[in-house]
Amino acid sequence: MSSLSLILLLLMASVLGVILVRRINMPPMFGYLLVGLLIGPHALSLLKNVKAANTLAEFGVVFLMFSIGLEFSLARLYTMRKTVFGFGMAQVLVTMTAVAGIAMAFGLSWQAGLAFGGAVAMSSTAVLSKLLVERRELQAPHGREVMGVLLAQDLLVVPLLIVIPALGQPAADMAAEVGMALLKATVVLGIVLFVGQKLMRRWFHIVALGKSSELFVLNVLLVTLGLAYVTEEAGLSLALGAFVAGMLISETEYRHQVEEDIKPFRDVLMGLFFVTIGMMLNPTVIWKNFWLVLLLVIAVLIVKSLIVFTLSRLFGGGQSTAMRSALWLAAGGEFGFVLLTEIATARLAQRPIIQLVLAALLLSMMLAPIIVHWCDRLVIRFSASEWLARSMQLTQLAAASIATQKHAVLCGFGRSGQSLARILNQEGVGYVALDVDPERVREAAKAGETVLFGDAGRRENLIAAGVKRASVVVITFADTPKAEKILHYCRELRPDLPVLVRTEDERDLPRLVAAGAAEVVPDALEASLMLGSHALLLLGVPLNRVMRRAQQARSTRYRLLRGFFKGMSDAPEETDADSARMSSVLIEAGAFAIGQSLEALALRDVEVSAIRRHGIRGLEPGPETRLQQGDVVVLLGTPAAVSAAEAKLLQGI
Repeated sequence: MSSLSLILLLLMASVLGVILVRRINMPPMFGYLLVGLLIGPHALSLLKNVKAANTLAEFGVVFLMFSIGLEFSLARLYTMRKTVFGFGMAQVLVTMTAVAGIAMAFGLSWQAGLAFGGAVAMSSTAVLSKLLVERRELQAPHGREVMGVLLAQDLLVVPLLIVIPALGQPAADMAAEVGMALLKATVVLGIVLFVGQKLMRRWFHIVALGKSSELFVLNVLLVTLGLAYVTEEAGLSLALGAFVAGMLISETEYRHQVEEDIKPFRDVLMGLFFVTIGMMLNPTVIWKNFWLVLLLVIAVLIVKSLIVFTLSRLFGGGQSTAMRSALWLAAGGEFGFVLLTEIATARLAQRPIIQLVLAALLLSMMLAPIIVHWCDRLVIRFSASEWLARSMQLTQLAAASIATQKHAVLCGFGRSGQSLARILNQEGVGYVALDVDPERVREAAKAGETVLFGDAGRRENLIAAGVKRASVVVITFADTPKAEKILHYCRELRPDLPVLVRTEDERDLPRLVAAGAAEVVPDALEASLMLGSHALLLLGVPLNRVMRRAQQARSTRYRLLRGFFKGMSDAPEETDADSARMSSVLIEAGAFAIGQSLEALALRDVEVSAIRRHGIRGLEPGPETRLQQGDVVVLLGTPAAVSAAEAKLLQGI
């Protein structure tokens, strides 16, 4: 097979595999693994030149280690030193020791046991960090523990890549090999770090003066692969040199640009690395030993969970925090696969054993998102302290909001939430805000803001925040799945309560409207309106015309704001008593409006802008629309007209 045929096969198979797994909302990593399994020598055998594919995949590991080096920050390490160098290092070392003991009990050598222990100790930085961000738990106590342990694991991969090849040497030469490898690493690192710091900054400055993006990318590749070559020539691994290159660049002002430039190379080559991992899997061996693989998966999850839980408690974590950290870190990770390839190269264990461990780590990684999804329920079920903490949190929430009536409930207190809070304060409107960032909540509470720690996506937190007494709920963050959950609870608790939702663009508008949102505000639309307005002003267009353009755009897009915007040349502003208002009316049992059409009701001086029925919102209902029990009618008009229309709709109750 020619090089071009090899690359085309890998690219075509990878594209199809990733499309398939993304359709079922799985990470691309699993698509690459599936591709490798199918085209590899143990299945369809479409790929004949496995050695060439492995060579390409090596560069994936190189760029992954380079990315880890870019994240290496002395300031960050100092801030998290207790978690990284205490908890994190202990987790890896204790796991290695425990796995080595188990391996020796089953007849493996202690060298193989230690190597397998290093592979098992790793958790998935890619999967877990993404889940922490998506679930907004990065700043939670368990989130900080998980990130600290992941950082320690990433750092310990470097010495493990040096030690594992030495473990494959004869016992008499092993100590000398390990010592020599560590000495070489120390010398190379010392020279590069002490001499390379100043040289790297000056060299990148010279390259940047060329003002060429192509030159900059070429230079990044040169530095990365050049240092990888230096460490390989010194008898060490390619990955170590790439890690050092990342460390050097991380201390320069070019770090963020380099990170963006290197990302396409890293992602594509890492995909090829996972393809080669999939090629290592032998389905026949796994099928014949299915129950053993399943037992290994359970053993990995239990052993790692117990170790993380115990260490978390020893390092001062609460019971519920320790349980969460244990569940998050229980599964295997991508660096485990990297170390397994080193174990296979060093011939520390037989291929069938490596196959079984590889399958167990892969299955545990696939289970990681599921474990995280059920994490909260498991912690509440088995942790008494969690029950107490939840009860105290709800009590504090309820106590803070009990005196509020007709207030706004703000879900999230980031920049958008804080800006909205200032507007509400200026108008004398009370609010209760919920946020899951403890630092932000503490600082805001010190400043006198009504901000409480709590997840707005929980039903009990919304009740405690006074959603049954509120006038409006505003979801200030752009997270469609979380917004749908909040809308579901609001519809269940208060069907007539209007909920405003922020989103990034109009892509998720139908989903949010169907979920019951009174209005959806896309960031992209507002940004484009502001950019357009400023551009027109700078081009000399009169201010009143610019305001009218924005008015027309908003009135077309936002049903609730129709008629609200005025130009500077328009008539003077009407009084508050004459200003249009929006009101939601719940049609309860016995109401006169049940069974009546809007035409027959003949509501005067008001506009029925929407009707929400069974959680589905219908815009601009026609005159023939008949009202049913449980409908929520959204009225738009002056306060007097809205009150009269509401009285007519609810007549008879």
